[in-house]
Amino acid sequence: MALWRMMMLPKYQLLALLAFAVAMVFLENQIQKLEESRGKLERAIARHEVRTVDDRHVQEGVREVMADEEDDVVVIYNRVPKTASTSFTNIAYDLCSKNHYHVLHINTTKNNPVMSLQDQVRFVKNVTSWKEMKPAFYHGHVSFLDFTKFGVTKKPIYINVIRDPIERLVSYYYFLRFGDDYRPGLRRRKQGDKKTFDECVAAGGSDCAPEKLWLQIPFFCGHYSECWNIGSHWALEQAKYNLVNEYMLVGVTEELEDFVMMLEAALPRFFKGATELYRTGKKSHLRKTSEKKPPTKESIARLQQSAIWKMENEFYEFALEQFQFARAHAVREKDGELYLLAQNFFYEKIYPKTT
Repeated sequence: MALWRMMMLPKYQLLALLAFAVAMVFLENQIQKLEESRGKLERAIARHEVRTVDDRHVQEGVREVMADEEDDVVVIYNRVPKTASTSFTNIAYDLCSKNHYHVLHINTTKNNPVMSLQDQVRFVKNVTSWKEMKPAFYHGHVSFLDFTKFGVTKKPIYINVIRDPIERLVSYYYFLRFGDDYRPGLRRRKQGDKKTFDECVAAGGSDCAPEKLWLQIPFFCGHYSECWNIGSHWALEQAKYNLVNEYMLVGVTEELEDFVMMLEAALPRFFKGATELYRTGKKSHLRKTSEKKPPTKESIARLQQSAIWKMENEFYEFALEQFQFARAHAVREKDGELYLLAQNFFYEKIYPKTT
């Protein structure tokens, strides 16, 4: 019996050894699987981290691109004389530091609104390439210039303000004689001439002649020779075309606050705070022509008989209609106060769906 026990003992040891070996193989297999799972998890985490970094870089890149695009903006205000242009330009000057943009005055020799061809090339190159000045607000008594003629793909944003033609001429007539309250000590070209506008019309003077009305049409028509041929129907139609197709917004002197409000809504990068400044600022109505006397009905009727007045007035009425149409879709009046309409569109049914 004792001998049998001695013979059976190695068998039990063998089975135990075999079981131990199987257990070790199983454990090694499980350990290997765990290592593989850990590797997969580490790779997944690494890929996620890479995607997160990439997404962050993409988002930062998008923000940088959007910021660059927002800063790569040029507004040109080719201001027509005696249309409240100084009052409006002062708003741009008052806001430039706060809204972080540059204001540049286009000072042409003798206020000539037509540039030479070489100056046109220089101006277009400056406006498009002068990155240190962007975003920029240019203003000056310069007629419209088509940037696409010079191979420019990103055009500036044109804005302007026009005025009732006779009102503008009367204001300019007295301005040349008496100046304004902006620089009251400056000697004007016609200073000393005390003749009223009515007296000028009655005498058939050159400073109040119908030909002097021809200004707003050529300013919008541009740098073509026909634009400056007084009484040109082609110039009138070209001015209308440019107003509709090349200008973001054209306001009228008689409704300047509405114009300022709409610009603040459309171009807050430049005009944020403009409406409040216009209503309360000390410079809003800074420039007023001195000694200006309203013309009589007789003087007005005499000017209105001319073909030139009819064309300039047609252009003014056309601009007024366009402005009032834009305003009707942007501004409402309640209890005597103007306010902007809220956004009136949204996006839906966006495919493919994002997870």
